[in-house]
Amino acid sequence: MRFKLFIDKTCQEEVVVTVRARTPLIDEIERLVLQDSLTDQLPGYLDDEITMLDVQQIECFLVEREKTYALYRDGKRYQVRKRLYELENVLPENFEKINKSAIANWKQIAKFKVQLSGAVDAVFKSGYVECISRRCFAELKRRYAL
Repeated sequence: MRFKLFIDKTCQEEVVVTVRARTPLIDEIERLVLQDSLTDQLPGYLDDEITMLDVQQIECFLVEREKTYALYRDGKRYQVRKRLYELENVLPENFEKINKSAIANWKQIAKFKVQLSGAVDAVFKSGYVECISRRCFAELKRRYAL
């Protein structure tokens, strides 16, 4: 294995790793590089690709089949290797929990739909619809004077 380090104060930081296969060592390197560095980008996994997602362009985070996904503005779902409670602690203030398995980006909600049953849905700019729980809606209503 070779290791190269280039220090250039004018460049954006980037870590590129070329390996033959994923190993526990590579997982540990990835964890160290990405640990708690959720500032404006987040790694998203789609098939065999890792894409750095702009956090402000993520419409919502949701949990399905015990995996956490980020629904991006283009409608794609990227797997995120963080739990919902971990994301809730580090996301900017425009992200709000809307039910027990989803955190929404307030700036990406296009409109709210009220159902005949009284339930409220959040409709995102991509067209994705997620139900807002009554408890979370009461908190959102109180906070934002809806």
